[in-house]
Amino acid sequence: MTISNFSRESASEIVFFDIETTVPNKAGQRFWVLEFGAIVVCPRKLIELESYCTLIRPGDLFAVAERSGRSDGITREAVANAPSFEDVADKIFSILDGRIWAGHNIRRFDCIRIKEAFSEVGRPAPEPIGVIDSLGVLTEKFGRRAGNMKMASLATYFGLGQQKHRSLDDVRMNLEVLKHCATVLFLESSLPNVLQAKWPSNPSVTTRSRSVLESRFPSPLNDKRYSSSTMTLRSNSGKYPCREETSRKSPPMSVAYHRAVPYATESLGKMTARVRNLLCKAQNKPLNTFLRHSHSLLR
Repeated sequence: MTISNFSRESASEIVFFDIETTVPNKAGQRFWVLEFGAIVVCPRKLIELESYCTLIRPGDLFAVAERSGRSDGITREAVANAPSFEDVADKIFSILDGRIWAGHNIRRFDCIRIKEAFSEVGRPAPEPIGVIDSLGVLTEKFGRRAGNMKMASLATYFGLGQQKHRSLDDVRMNLEVLKHCATVLFLESSLPNVLQAKWPSNPSVTTRSRSVLESRFPSPLNDKRYSSSTMTLRSNSGKYPCREETSRKSPPMSVAYHRAVPYATESLGKMTARVRNLLCKAQNKPLNTFLRHSHSLLR
């Protein structure tokens, strides 16, 4: 009974985690996990139940820079005497396995690196019962009002200080960013017509898709052809639609802007002659015959 209750409690808990790794700068190089940090929280109260952080000595010490470009960065000396991943694998497994995983951009990075690290030491990787990637959630719900939606940009937007790029510090910053975003969204949903109109998106951030859209469809605010009496909003929220860029090529023009001109390849004189001949032939013929000939003329 005790084990069953513990399993249910663990399943309802969220573990926010972050890893720091080496950055490959040559082809064939791999990622080495240098630090792991996690906080287990109760989703109903966001109370911190447990925390864990450890430096990790990589299999190749020379993959770690002797000096870090960041003020609080991880150096070769810092991890030289740290435990290996195999030494801390059991602890990391116990924190992650069977819980909801949460973090910023963890689907594309942290989750993959964790599985690689466990595979490297020949152990089964922990499995989540659900994944909350704050990068995707905030991009969808909060929008790109904070810029590129990186943790550093979000922290600057809310005045939370500079990102340190250390696991436990970044995890706590991630949690604070989510709290701030949730509060803003809650307030906006309470008075959508008032607050959403007064808190526009960041005007200094322009994505490639937005710049293409604005160049193709100028805003009435910047176009002298529109008077103040004829201007309308782009959408209910006052923003352009935004989608992820999939190619560096310019997007194709809309079908609505490709209009076929039936007599573009012939002179006006030839077209007039063809119409005259058609009318002469159709004088003593039924209407449907005339329509069939006219349809072929305009192809």
